Amino acid sequence: MKPIDLHVHSTCSDGTFSPRELVDYAIQKGLAAFALTDHDTVDGLEEAISYAESLRQQETAGADQVPEVIPGIEFSTQYQDTDIHILGLSIDFTQSAFRQALQAFVDSRIHRNRKMCHLLTKAGIPVSYEDLLREFPGAVITRAHYAAYLLSHGYVHSRAEAFARYVGDHAPCFVPRQKVTPAQAVHLVLQAGGIPVLAHPILYHFSDTRLEDLTASLAAEGLMAIEAIYSTYNAREERLMRQLAARYHLLLCGGSDFHGTNKPGLDMGCGYGRLFVPYTVLEELKTARKSL
Repeated sequence: MKPIDLHVHSTCSDGTFSPRELVDYAIQKGLAAFALTDHDTVDGLEEAISYAESLRQQETAGADQVPEVIPGIEFSTQYQDTDIHILGLSIDFTQSAFRQALQAFVDSRIHRNRKMCHLLTKAGIPVSYEDLLREFPGAVITRAHYAAYLLSHGYVHSRAEAFARYVGDHAPCFVPRQKVTPAQAVHLVLQAGGIPVLAHPILYHFSDTRLEDLTASLAAEGLMAIEAIYSTYNAREERLMRQLAARYHLLLCGGSDFHGTNKPGLDMGCGYGRLFVPYTVLEELKTARKSL
């Protein structure tokens, strides 16, 4: 059975592969399907989906080797002062109400980025939001882009230093942005006909009780799945996530969280080498989506 990967990023957010390159790479990796889940944007979906379709129509391309591209998104949300990510899979990204909600996210990011550029300039690093857009055309600017900019322009010696000195959570040039709640993100995904998924719960470092409370509250709001198979999980953590999903009658989801060279050593489809997400996971999600 061919593997799938339901958590992948492109240059439209903070990955280093373009949407087209992801399709080509997924073919190289032998994936049956992958979900493009960029942060708070769907800008790369049309490119990836149409490119995959064009390859299927080329007789010499081997249509059965071209992966299915699942339209997705990863919402950044806030819960009790912690960043929580909600994946939306198989969304109708053309829906007007959904696009309007995304525009509000974009406006919030732009406002925050201009403030961060102002603070960096005051700290002796002259940079404008327009400079970042020129450096990273077509991308939704995140702190990963700031780190890359500071490194490429010689202000720091590593991305880690950029976060520690300038743009990390407790650094002087960091500006938090207004975020929706996880429940609001779940509702947005459902309204777009998609499957809302609680992404990588282990990474939040919650106590068992706190994670249970979050999961229970989101299940009541319509959460449909948990990312129980993930690149950094060990066997015990995956087992705990499977048990959590079972307690709240949630489906399983899995992915690498591939970012290209922005996450060295983490590969599409196989994570750090041991990840395997079977196609049956996607089949069960598709079946559940039909009931929406």
